[in-house]
Amino acid sequence: MVDLTNPRLIYAKGFLFLLAGLLAASLLVLAMPTWRNVMLLCMTVWCFCRFYFFVFYVIEHYVDGRYRFAGLFDFVRYCIKRSADGASQPDKPRSLNR
Repeated sequence: MVDLTNPRLIYAKGFLFLLAGLLAASLLVLAMPTWRNVMLLCMTVWCFCRFYFFVFYVIEHYVDGRYRFAGLFDFVRYCIKRSADGASQPDKPRSLNR
Protein backbone atom coordinates (compact mmCIF):
# COMPACT_ATOMS: atom_id res chain seq x y z
CA MET A 1 0.00 0.00 0.00
CA VAL A 2 1.30 3.45 -0.94
CA ASP A 3 1.61 6.22 1.65
CA LEU A 4 -0.97 8.97 1.42
CA THR A 5 0.85 12.21 0.49
CA ASN A 6 -1.79 14.48 -1.05
CA PRO A 7 -2.73 17.08 1.60
CA ARG A 8 -6.34 17.29 0.40
CA LEU A 9 -6.77 13.53 0.70
CA ILE A 10 -5.15 13.57 4.14
CA TYR A 11 -7.62 16.23 5.30
CA ALA A 12 -10.49 14.29 3.72
CA LYS A 13 -9.40 11.13 5.54
CA GLY A 14 -9.23 13.01 8.85
CA PHE A 15 -12.68 14.48 8.43
CA LEU A 16 -14.08 11.08 7.42
CA PHE A 17 -12.76 9.71 10.74
CA LEU A 18 -14.46 12.63 12.51
CA LEU A 19 -17.71 11.98 10.66
CA ALA A 20 -17.59 8.24 11.41
CA GLY A 21 -16.93 8.95 15.10
CA LEU A 22 -19.77 11.45 15.33
CA LEU A 23 -22.12 9.04 13.59
CA ALA A 24 -21.16 6.15 15.89
CA ALA A 25 -21.51 8.32 18.99
CA SER A 26 -24.88 9.63 17.82
CA LEU A 27 -26.17 6.11 17.20
CA LEU A 28 -25.00 4.99 20.65
CA VAL A 29 -26.69 7.93 22.35
CA LEU A 30 -29.89 7.43 20.33
CA ALA A 31 -29.93 3.74 21.27
CA MET A 32 -29.53 4.51 25.01
CA PRO A 33 -30.36 8.19 25.60
CA THR A 34 -29.35 8.74 29.22
CA TRP A 35 -26.98 11.33 30.65
CA ARG A 36 -24.97 8.56 32.23
CA ASN A 37 -24.31 6.91 28.87
CA VAL A 38 -23.47 10.25 27.24
CA MET A 39 -20.96 11.04 29.99
CA LEU A 40 -19.44 7.54 29.84
CA LEU A 41 -19.06 7.86 26.07
CA CYS A 42 -17.38 11.26 26.44
CA MET A 43 -15.07 9.90 29.12
CA THR A 44 -14.17 6.90 26.95
CA VAL A 45 -13.29 9.09 23.97
CA TRP A 46 -11.27 11.49 26.15
CA CYS A 47 -9.30 8.65 27.81
CA PHE A 48 -8.44 7.00 24.50
CA CYS A 49 -7.31 10.36 23.11
CA ARG A 50 -5.05 10.88 26.14
CA PHE A 51 -3.62 7.37 25.74
CA TYR A 52 -2.91 8.07 22.07
CA PHE A 53 -1.14 11.31 23.06
CA PHE A 54 0.86 9.39 25.68
CA VAL A 55 1.96 6.76 23.14
CA PHE A 56 2.92 9.11 20.34
CA TYR A 57 4.14 12.22 22.16
CA VAL A 58 5.00 11.66 25.80
CA ILE A 59 7.07 8.51 25.26
CA GLU A 60 9.03 10.07 22.40
CA HIS A 61 9.63 13.47 24.02
CA TYR A 62 10.00 12.63 27.72
CA VAL A 63 10.88 8.94 28.07
CA ASP A 64 12.87 7.71 25.06
CA GLY A 65 13.74 10.33 22.45
CA ARG A 66 15.43 7.75 20.23
CA TYR A 67 12.25 5.90 19.37
CA ARG A 68 9.61 6.97 16.85
CA PHE A 69 6.31 5.11 16.83
CA ALA A 70 4.52 4.36 13.58
CA GLY A 71 1.46 2.77 15.15
CA LEU A 72 0.02 1.14 18.23
CA PHE A 73 1.49 -2.24 17.26
CA ASP A 74 4.96 -0.61 17.21
CA PHE A 75 4.30 0.69 20.72
CA VAL A 76 3.36 -2.81 21.92
CA ARG A 77 6.52 -4.22 20.30
CA TYR A 78 8.56 -1.46 21.96
CA CYS A 79 7.09 -2.28 25.40
CA ILE A 80 7.71 -6.01 24.96
CA LYS A 81 11.28 -5.39 23.80
CA ARG A 82 12.01 -3.07 26.74
CA SER A 83 10.67 -5.59 29.24
CA ALA A 84 12.60 -8.43 27.58
CA ASP A 85 15.81 -6.38 27.67
CA GLY A 86 15.31 -5.84 31.39
CA ALA A 87 15.04 -2.08 31.01
CA SER A 88 13.71 -1.41 34.48
CA GLN A 89 15.27 2.05 34.64
CA PRO A 90 13.63 4.49 32.23
CA ASP A 91 15.82 6.81 30.20
CA LYS A 92 16.40 10.21 31.74
CA PRO A 93 13.39 12.36 30.83
CA ARG A 94 13.99 15.57 28.97
CA SER A 95 13.22 18.80 30.75
CA LEU A 96 9.93 20.54 30.10
CA ASN A 97 11.89 23.80 29.73
CA ARG A 98 13.76 23.70 26.45
